[in-house]
Amino acid sequence: MSAVAVHSLWTTAADPISKIDAPKIEYAQLSPTLIVIGAAIVGVLIEAFVPRKSRYYVQVFVSAVALAAAFAAVVALAANGYGTTKAHIAAMGAIAVDGPALFLQGTILLAGLLGVFTFAERRLDPEAHGNRVDSFAAQAASVPGSDSEKAAVKAGFTTTEVFPLLLFAVGGMLIFPAANDLLTLFVALEVFSLPLYLLCAVARRKRLLSQEAAVKYFLLGAFASAFTLFGIALLYGYAGSVSYATISQVVDGTIQNVDPALADTMGNDALLLIGAAMVVMGLLFKVGAVPFHMWTPDVYQGAPTPVTGFMAAATKVAAFGALLRLLYVVLPGLRWDWRPVMMAVAIVTMLGGAIVAITQTDIKRLLAYSSIAHAGFILAGVIATSPDGVSSVLFYLGAYSFVTIGAFAVVTLVRDAGGEATHLSKWAGLGRRSPLVAAVFAVFLLAFAGIPLTSGFAGKFAVFKAAAEGGAGALVVVGVISSAIAAFFYIRVIVLMFFSEPRPDGPTVAVPSPLTMTAIGVGVAVTLVLGVAPQYFLDLAGQAGVFVR
Repeated sequence: MSAVAVHSLWTTAADPISKIDAPKIEYAQLSPTLIVIGAAIVGVLIEAFVPRKSRYYVQVFVSAVALAAAFAAVVALAANGYGTTKAHIAAMGAIAVDGPALFLQGTILLAGLLGVFTFAERRLDPEAHGNRVDSFAAQAASVPGSDSEKAAVKAGFTTTEVFPLLLFAVGGMLIFPAANDLLTLFVALEVFSLPLYLLCAVARRKRLLSQEAAVKYFLLGAFASAFTLFGIALLYGYAGSVSYATISQVVDGTIQNVDPALADTMGNDALLLIGAAMVVMGLLFKVGAVPFHMWTPDVYQGAPTPVTGFMAAATKVAAFGALLRLLYVVLPGLRWDWRPVMMAVAIVTMLGGAIVAITQTDIKRLLAYSSIAHAGFILAGVIATSPDGVSSVLFYLGAYSFVTIGAFAVVTLVRDAGGEATHLSKWAGLGRRSPLVAAVFAVFLLAFAGIPLTSGFAGKFAVFKAAAEGGAGALVVVGVISSAIAAFFYIRVIVLMFFSEPRPDGPTVAVPSPLTMTAIGVGVAVTLVLGVAPQYFLDLAGQAGVFVR
């Protein structure tokens, strides 16, 4: 075929195509995410261009300012009515700007800010070669125990890359609960998962345990991502679209103008059920619900404790937000199919987390199983399928994230010669040795147990009330029983701290810098305020509880 003929073919084919419209992006409404991702990129440049001695201070400053600015942007959007009357779908249908999204984004940003404070702590370990050290490896690339690692410690290196990694993770978490199509959901999932895999591997002490935790998290997370992606492919085959609104219309049978090429496969229920199950499975993995919880105790124990605290708080908030949006916006027409399954998952999660936690001897593993039980409690609110259900879940996530970061921040303070003393036997008599730290930890444990006048009680009450009104009374009974089981091991730790004799070779409590004190102080304050006067925040969650469709 001659070049002229090819050219004429090419031009005739190209003629009817109209010009491609430029995408319409509402930058102001996406500003919280853009600020955080922008600061993360600046953090990468800081690593490249700022001298090593100044990097730590510059990174902490940039991270804290960015998270505070992003939180201010969320508050401004909420004040301008984007959570209620002006809620809409932004970024060409990819992201929802509505009450639940803004509420969860605010919670994630505050958790990230407290996370930065605990990451930046440098007073807990004794100085090494005249340099202050933090919780992270001096040089992450060096083999544990090797000469290059010793040289890095001696030279006073610090892994300041953890701050941009934290910002990238927060950026992904901000998009995750606000995603309004399945591809955005998947991209956000990867953006926040990959930095977390890396952060888990860079502990200064117990490097091998830390690297093992990261490999387990990475492998299981890769499986979960693969399931999610396969589920997305099946849902696309079912609805001919990855947009939440379109899938929801196909499920309800209200869709107009079906593409004739898709008409044959559309509405195939097998694709819908298997696809939805796989996507939900990926989200339940991130939440740490039984039976997808296997990674949780090992990763929580092996990761550096500041990372564990941040990850335990923020990942749950993001993943539950995405799960709520998926079930309430995309699959409300499938309610009779997913409710019984989710009820079963919630029951085994509550009981499994509470019962296995009783046998734990390591404080971080105990908190990990406790977080699994809490995932079950939050699922009870998800199953309520009512506006009260959404607002109770939002309130619980907000309360839970502060208690969690505070509790893990306290764990970093109790130390012996080998670093953190996480074995429970070493906590014996802590209340006599340093009453204040033990009292603060007791407050967090009582909040986890759901004792009145703590945020945990208000959260559990709201979630169980919504579940009972939503017709899931059996779930509430199981929830109360597992709360009682869980209370046993929380109270046991309190008894151990206050009513046991201190051991002569027991751990010491390090005096932290103002940064960790702030994180713990905010945790205690939020726990008590949400417990004593929760009404304002319950109302706030109630106003934020309506999804835009």
